[in-house]
Amino acid sequence: MEVGPAGLGAGSAGGGGEAVEVASAGLGAGSAGGVGGVREVGAGGVGDGRVVAFELRGRDGVFGGPSDFVYLPRGSVSEVRAAAGGRFALAGAVCEAVLPARYGAAGDVPVEIRGAGVCSRQVNNFAAADTFACDRLIAVEVLTPGGNWSSYPPHKHDEHHPGHESRLEEIYYYEIAPHGDTAGVGYQRVSPSPAGKTDVLAEVRTGDAVLIPDGWHGPSIAAPGHDMYYLNVMAGPGPEREWLIRDHPGHAWVRASWAGQEVDPRLPVTGRPPHPAPDPEEAP
Repeated sequence: MEVGPAGLGAGSAGGGGEAVEVASAGLGAGSAGGVGGVREVGAGGVGDGRVVAFELRGRDGVFGGPSDFVYLPRGSVSEVRAAAGGRFALAGAVCEAVLPARYGAAGDVPVEIRGAGVCSRQVNNFAAADTFACDRLIAVEVLTPGGNWSSYPPHKHDEHHPGHESRLEEIYYYEIAPHGDTAGVGYQRVSPSPAGKTDVLAEVRTGDAVLIPDGWHGPSIAAPGHDMYYLNVMAGPGPEREWLIRDHPGHAWVRASWAGQEVDPRLPVTGRPPHPAPDPEEAP
């Protein structure tokens, strides 16, 4: 979402009674602003009409570290204002529960390093399943240094296998760092899985998105000299909000090879100590 210099932009979190929850974060380029007039609505569309406002500090760009963000519950109506204009991501998902509107500080976002060597990447877990309470929505940011691969080994989450795999649809939104006057480019692969037929090999540039309803996804490839950013937004129908993945059996061995490699020294990009990595079976 872009907000013009006039400082008025409208964003809706389930406006008109839709069952959607939204996490709004600044992408950069003057993303400091405010989310005001958030009217919380209770279950069944009946609320107390309480109006709350949050101030977002934002960041200079997606490669400048985590951003603060605001969670907007289903049934609420919001307005985004930015005096100098800005760019904002609205990540939403269909949901059932009504949770309170909340502010998330950039300093509280867990920064995690995954992989090693040319598979090193950074994950900003601002709305991961185990870091921030939502009903269905899962959202993280991934930073891949130029020349590296992320979302690797290829993995999937398109079937419900309790304790092993979650059924989640996913969207990748990309921004690729330029090198001087040369625009950046990257690549995304999605291959068919037993549960689906999605088959994509896409050249991606800033502003592009890849939809992944099913399939083995990965690698995400950052061209040398062009760091890659992508926003992952996921949600699914499972009884639990959890992110459980299954590696492609032909490439799962890659994880074991990281044990003898160093993490790419370009990470982390925030200057803050990284958060401990999760179970090695989990990683985009």
